[in-house]
Amino acid sequence: MQILGIDGITHGVEDLPACRQFFLDWGLQLVDESAQALDFETLNGCQVQIRAASDATLPAAIESGPTLREAVWGVASAADLDALRVRLHDLESFRDEGDSLCCTDPNGLGLRFRVSRKRAVTVQGVPMNQWGTAPQRVDQRSHFYDRAEPVEVGHIVFFTPDLDAVVRFYIERLGFALSDSYPGRGAFLRCAAEGGHHDVFFLQLPTGKRGLNHVAYVVRDIHEVFGGGLHISRCGWETDIGPGRHPVSSAYFWYVKNPGGALAEYYTDEDMLTAAWQPREFESRPENFAEWAVLGGLDGQTRRQKHGPAAESATLAGQAGRK
Repeated sequence: MQILGIDGITHGVEDLPACRQFFLDWGLQLVDESAQALDFETLNGCQVQIRAASDATLPAAIESGPTLREAVWGVASAADLDALRVRLHDLESFRDEGDSLCCTDPNGLGLRFRVSRKRAVTVQGVPMNQWGTAPQRVDQRSHFYDRAEPVEVGHIVFFTPDLDAVVRFYIERLGFALSDSYPGRGAFLRCAAEGGHHDVFFLQLPTGKRGLNHVAYVVRDIHEVFGGGLHISRCGWETDIGPGRHPVSSAYFWYVKNPGGALAEYYTDEDMLTAAWQPREFESRPENFAEWAVLGGLDGQTRRQKHGPAAESATLAGQAGRK
């Protein structure tokens, strides 16, 4: 049985027009829309569906307000779907829809499994001239991104009140592997032995909160993280934190507040793992979240730290010029 990764997600939201604008600004392609539904895609066809929270066909919400209602996982073949059917059929929440299987995880999230509908794409990051390696860019200016175009949904992060139960479900029922952990607090899980550092991360807070933390979108390289973040800032959306870099997965990131629920993340350059990888244990503390990070982000107009001295000076100068 082989789960390939996230094939799609569905948000239940309260403000469809705001979500329409946000995901267009985020860099997704709008492929269909109606009064109560929006269908977007990443470059490789990973589906991002936006539905009115009142839609009775949606799985139940795991928290109040806009949030993720369903995660769709792609498998390699019909045989893999059959193998999952055997693993899941005894669950009370199990539902067989023929070409897809549905259930609910211990955190209350709706899950769907189907043969992957993502398509192969050829995308390439900016060639970099790194010391000790042959130059990759000669007599050529590097590329600067005006905005981001996410390749796919790479991972999702949730808060859970029962970390042990949800980790056991994903490992024993779905065949996920533990990559790293904050003992008693969080677990990074990947859907196959070989792949990116994590496809899902669960974090248990002392408050017992249940809900979405963020949905993460893969982009080509660190330059696209910056280009996408600056563009989303120019569009008026609020950065939570970023750019920055995670020590646990090595990935570069930029987190933005999302009207579809919680946060959306641009990220790139995560560690790639195999079955030889030995999970590590980390303390849950700020320096293990970020090697470095910019709180509040960079201003898309000034290209400087938002609310920092340079940004404030530029804002005052602009205001003076308009008087």
